[in-house]
Amino acid sequence: MTTEKLFTNINLKTENHVAYIALNNPPVNAISGATVKGLDQCLNYVAEEQEIKVVVLTGEGKFFAAGADIKEFAQAFDSKDKGRDLSVKAQAVFNKIENLKKPVIASINGACLGGGLELAMSCHMRIAADEAKLGQPELNLGLIPGFGGTQRLPRILNKSQALELILIGEPISGKEAEAKGLVNKSVPLSDLMSEVKLFAEKIALNKSQPSISATIEAINRGIETTLEKGLSLEADLWSDLFVTKDIKEGVNAFMEKRKPEFKNE
Repeated sequence: MTTEKLFTNINLKTENHVAYIALNNPPVNAISGATVKGLDQCLNYVAEEQEIKVVVLTGEGKFFAAGADIKEFAQAFDSKDKGRDLSVKAQAVFNKIENLKKPVIASINGACLGGGLELAMSCHMRIAADEAKLGQPELNLGLIPGFGGTQRLPRILNKSQALELILIGEPISGKEAEAKGLVNKSVPLSDLMSEVKLFAEKIALNKSQPSISATIEAINRGIETTLEKGLSLEADLWSDLFVTKDIKEGVNAFMEKRKPEFKNE
């Protein structure tokens, strides 16, 4: 069963327990205030919809997202409060993506620059077209990344690689991004959506929602603390799963040598 919904500058289609979210703000899918608001509303829907287990985030047309809306920057000149408001609102929605208890896969189909790359980095995984361009060109405008780029980029790569990408400001290809570890995988553009769909459905159709959520929480929270505290968190989440119906089904299916039929409970 396929369902479709529209939000401001956002298209949503759900199929096989996967929600496909597409930015739709032509011509370049700029990350405007309206887009951020529409994305926020869409994420709220996705979080509550039990049939959705995995999320794919992409852009309509030839662009993933070519950056933030520069016209909105111009309206914030000479006002630290307005500038901070633009940053904080986008950061809050991108944080919501990172903390969503359903895996979010960025399908980077074209230019993914500035705020677009910051959006992609807030996703749990990234698959890019070989031909895509990824970069943080904000310094060319006399700015720095303000939607999380200075914080997520060195966490995904390392400090020196992050400084290079931001200070030089030149984009890299999907292939180069894969080599650096910025994306999980790079494939020809013609294969991108089929590859992403296969990737997403491997999770959505074969894994239990409680264990998916626990995995995201364990890694997101654990990576920001000490190993000792992270191991304690892992033990807590592991033991929580022992009282779910799905662990019983998973273990029984393994012993009976059949595929488990998880109920996500």
